[in-house]
Amino acid sequence: MVQAVQGAKVVVTGAGGGIGAALARRFAAQGAKVVVNDLDADRAKAVAQEIGGLAVVGDASSTVAEARDALGGTVDVYCANAGVGRDGGEPGAPLDEQGWALSWDVNVMAHVRAAHALLPDWLERGSGRFVSTVSAAGLLTMIGTAPYSVTKHGAYAFAEWLSLTYRHRGVKVHAICPQGVRTDMLDASGSAGDLVLKPTAIEPEDVADALFRGMDEDRFLILPHPEVAEYYRARAAEPDRWLAGMNRLQQQWEANR
Repeated sequence: MVQAVQGAKVVVTGAGGGIGAALARRFAAQGAKVVVNDLDADRAKAVAQEIGGLAVVGDASSTVAEARDALGGTVDVYCANAGVGRDGGEPGAPLDEQGWALSWDVNVMAHVRAAHALLPDWLERGSGRFVSTVSAAGLLTMIGTAPYSVTKHGAYAFAEWLSLTYRHRGVKVHAICPQGVRTDMLDASGSAGDLVLKPTAIEPEDVADALFRGMDEDRFLILPHPEVAEYYRARAAEPDRWLAGMNRLQQQWEANR
């Protein structure tokens, strides 16, 4: 059990289902008071009622003020979990500007806005915890979806920047980078997800387990799929070889769809 969680005031965005709901349940089970945020009012309220939490419905980009008020003026842990997976179209096809803009807004800028709203209080009191649900795509990449891959790289880079900038001032940051997780987003990932992610997909509860182990060990990078560490090392050490391997995967996907 992470001692800092007992009695903590926690916000989880995108918590109406999937990883977010699993995180909300785990924090509540460990004695935290949890705000469940989601765009879907019914799902947010259902999870909040189940765990004895509070539902705050709306866009994750602007939820901090309302969530903080619901928690009595303080947020101790903020889980930037809400995300979207969009296909921005292949080169040569019509560019989906709206898909790219939505991906940037939800997957990156929502994290930036939340940190901007939270940091003044956290720095003043010398404590705070920011949990970013990124993806292994933020360390590696994902075939078939440029917006998701690019913005998850951005989300990881922002979490990394937060950690290196503020860790000496009491702000703890964790970046969760799973591969496939059995959620609605995985179901919507199509044939690329079927090929790359589903064979090793884990449950949302496994992601919550990995986060709590990482918090207990005070680790920044949380890898629910441990093999991602080796992929990440291979990508850094031999990028051309790694890209060639990913291109073979791309060709396999193209041949079968």
